[in-house]
Amino acid sequence: MPSRTDRNGASFRDLRFVCFALLLMFLPTVCVKNAMAEADGRFGAVASPVKLAFRPQQLTEIGTTQLHGIIDAAELADLRWPKFVKYRTEVRDFYDACDGALPWMRELRPTPQALAIIQLLRTADREGLNPEDYDGPRWDGRIRAVEQSNPVPESDLVRFDMALTVSAMRYISDLHLGRVNPRLFHFELDFDLTNLDLSEFLRQRLIGASDEDIAAAIGAVEPPFPTYHRILNALRTYLELARRDDGELLPVPRKAIRPGDSSYTGLLQLRKRLVLLGDLPEKEKDIVSPIYQGALVTAVKRFQQRHGLEPNGLIDVETLNDLNTPLSRRVAQLQLTLERLRWLPHQFHPSPIVVNIPEFRLRAIDEQYHWVLFMKVVVGRAYGHQTPVFASNIKSVIFRPNWNVPLSIVRAELLPHMERDAAYLTKNSYEIVDSSETVVSPVVLTEPIKRQLRSGTLGIRQTPGPNNALGLLKFDFPNRHDVYLHGTPARQLFSRSRRDFSHGCIRVEDPVALAAWLLRDKREWTAEHIRAATLAQKTFRVDLELPVPVLIVYGTAVVMEDGEVHFFRDIYGQDAALEQALVSHSYPE
Repeated sequence: MPSRTDRNGASFRDLRFVCFALLLMFLPTVCVKNAMAEADGRFGAVASPVKLAFRPQQLTEIGTTQLHGIIDAAELADLRWPKFVKYRTEVRDFYDACDGALPWMRELRPTPQALAIIQLLRTADREGLNPEDYDGPRWDGRIRAVEQSNPVPESDLVRFDMALTVSAMRYISDLHLGRVNPRLFHFELDFDLTNLDLSEFLRQRLIGASDEDIAAAIGAVEPPFPTYHRILNALRTYLELARRDDGELLPVPRKAIRPGDSSYTGLLQLRKRLVLLGDLPEKEKDIVSPIYQGALVTAVKRFQQRHGLEPNGLIDVETLNDLNTPLSRRVAQLQLTLERLRWLPHQFHPSPIVVNIPEFRLRAIDEQYHWVLFMKVVVGRAYGHQTPVFASNIKSVIFRPNWNVPLSIVRAELLPHMERDAAYLTKNSYEIVDSSETVVSPVVLTEPIKRQLRSGTLGIRQTPGPNNALGLLKFDFPNRHDVYLHGTPARQLFSRSRRDFSHGCIRVEDPVALAAWLLRDKREWTAEHIRAATLAQKTFRVDLELPVPVLIVYGTAVVMEDGEVHFFRDIYGQDAALEQALVSHSYPE
């Protein structure tokens, strides 16, 4: 696997910084950095040395030898994950700049900055991370051992300081880029990611900072998107809800419970569950009534709507499955969505379109990352035709497109239809074309024609029009999957709560609105003009002023702009795959 500090296999460090340390008896400083011009403005390169108001723990020659021995081996037995080969360069640079001192220790005790960072490592679950990865449960014992020893062996100080440096680097890297390589899940990103020099970051932003400045510095490495922070807040709420959840399962009746029914024995338990989740007002919690009615029905509908179900108020098997899902599972869904958001670039220009596959929804986002357009979509079937997760750029809108039918569909679907019905092509506006797209018009579907269709020597194309499978608008973006956004004549599918029906491409509910948003810099392309152009007889393309990023993503937890939390089914099994990867991710080497 590529280095966790750089998913493309290179070091985070684009530049090496020359650092020196001055230790003066009356004006002590540590990890003093020469003024250098650095291009990464996001993390605030400074133009003057960092000075600390305390004297760091100076090492003896023996202590220095031990420190460098640990760095050379890139292994510290005290850590849960002892080997840190992927961070060895950053760790070496960090301590070289400190010139024989332990930056996290002062007068044989951890500095306030060290204790503040340790608190973040202990509570990494609040950031959607695993505290075990950063030795979270081990820090209390380490602090006690240092504080209770008199005198403290220098070797203990060295190991404590080193453990904190490695853990902090792991934590910051994971917050910034995520814990696993997204390419393991075929998530293709062609964007330049913001580099983060971990050694420089610790020296300049943490070792001399106040608690408030440490929190701000750590926050600056995370994705800046409002949706990320909404999910983070929801995670913290659900961590608390999971602690309060009694885990008692609601009873499953033989048949669905309808509004007005009085046969369901789990109504009181249902009320408590919906109050806990915020779907039912607190005042409704202890109402005793044998009838399923009123506010309770409304609360069930709200719960169904938040979980991607048909909001019909029926207490059926699907609804009870979601009601009985442990809240720890919801915590995991939020954590997995945070991980995926960390894979994304921290800036987009222009602002992107995002399609979330399990939600069956598309959103356009403005420059401040607010949602300005959203619509339903149909995505690829879960079995055999999954829509891939990737990123590209929409470059043009095609009016009245042809549909060149993929060879797999020709073989599996069209040829059987043609063999049963000789007029099938004509009835559905298809035509046979050769490699130069010249129309071939056989009177009879002969065996030679069938062979050429099966081999791909000949192809099938559907002519433009309202019955074309792509609808009247296609949104083109280059990708190796041959996937694109388009309209559809099959409008009835948008009424379904689960919408995985396509062969992999993405059908959009309102292609005219999407085209108007994409072409908003061309004033003549109003929604009315777009509709009129779709009724013309010719096929033509309109290029965008600037290519617009399009992200095809996969998240089973979404928090709306009003704070409402929604969960969706893992239709492609990608949550399960990511969880497994996180369990076995590459700290052990």
